[in-house]
Amino acid sequence: MTKFDEATQAIRVEEGCYDVCLDPGYAIGGPLNGGYLLAVILRAAVDASPFEHPVSTSAQFLKAPVPGPAQVRVEPLKSGRTAAFARATLVQDGVAQIESLITTATLNEAEPVYTAAPASGMPDIEDCAKLPDPKPESNMTLNAQMELLFDPPTIGWLKGAPTGSPESRAYFRMAEPQDPDPYVLALAVDSLPPVVFSAGLRGWAPTVELTWHLRALPAPGWLTLLGGGRLISGGWFDEDVEVRDSTGRLVAQCRQLARVGRG
Repeated sequence: MTKFDEATQAIRVEEGCYDVCLDPGYAIGGPLNGGYLLAVILRAAVDASPFEHPVSTSAQFLKAPVPGPAQVRVEPLKSGRTAAFARATLVQDGVAQIESLITTATLNEAEPVYTAAPASGMPDIEDCAKLPDPKPESNMTLNAQMELLFDPPTIGWLKGAPTGSPESRAYFRMAEPQDPDPYVLALAVDSLPPVVFSAGLRGWAPTVELTWHLRALPAPGWLTLLGGGRLISGGWFDEDVEVRDSTGRLVAQCRQLARVGRG
């Protein structure tokens, strides 16, 4: 079991109720990363399902959970021959923090009938760049859990030269050697800096709603994350992320709605 597996484990205490412990190692300056929190919820939802994989997740972030004990409560809604549907709620101190609707199924290794080309190209991994290590007082502990190597123009905002478009592109893998699985993908889809940084905006950008789809089981190796947005307006922005595995296969898609950076 890896450190990430331990940090996301859900222990069944009774039917539909799981104890979890939210790990402080996945913080982004205070709040915990949304993808990490979804991975915790999905552990419980899959355990309660007759199927193996979380193929669709839609989550509303009601509050910002803090590290420490919490519970995931899973309410089955319907189960058929090929898919099951459930509501899963992350609860902390008796208060709902995240509400999610989750569809589970069992994916196979079938070759795709059709697959689109990547939304954007990426330079060779040797030509990509890391973000600087965060200052200890920043409480950006998430950075230590993963490796991200960025397409250099998309982190031009670091030196005051944003591209002017909402975009972010990077190679991703866990810092501790681990083949990607659906729970790693849940983290990966929310691991890029907010795409509004590249449009010239900064600050904590809290996610309000996030939906992601598991499209295939990833091959071992680096993941490629291709992020972009369509509209920044009235204090809101959208962010789309496409995830491809080391073979180039599309393995996950994500869209979230978030608030423009605050503070």
